[in-house]
Amino acid sequence: MNLNQVTLPVKHMNKATEFYLKLGFTQIVDTPHYARFECPDGNSTFSLLLETGSFLNGVVIYFEHEKLDQWVSDLKSIGIEFYQEPTDQSYLWREAILHDPSGNKIKLYWAGENRLNKPWRVDKRA
Repeated sequence: MNLNQVTLPVKHMNKATEFYLKLGFTQIVDTPHYARFECPDGNSTFSLLLETGSFLNGVVIYFEHEKLDQWVSDLKSIGIEFYQEPTDQSYLWREAILHDPSGNKIKLYWAGENRLNKPWRVDKRA
């Protein structure tokens, strides 16, 4: 099994697509109510769905980049605002936090080998 994609609700499609294009993603579907993006590395995708009503989204989406600090610096230079600068976390990841124009929480991070193989990893199966 493999994760296909994650879909985020957005309030304004044009603002949202512009934001994710600035982050460096490639848009592969473009409609007034739905957009889909490819990540620059690998084959992961995510999408945006226009929501006309109010919504509260507690999901956090993570995007990984080996040169996190440089990526954050580059994004700040084009006007992207961050809630948290890159910070080393107790769970062995380095993370920066920002929000898209619809308020969806995004963490940009680098974890290296600790992404899947933390010292406290378990391998439970049914």
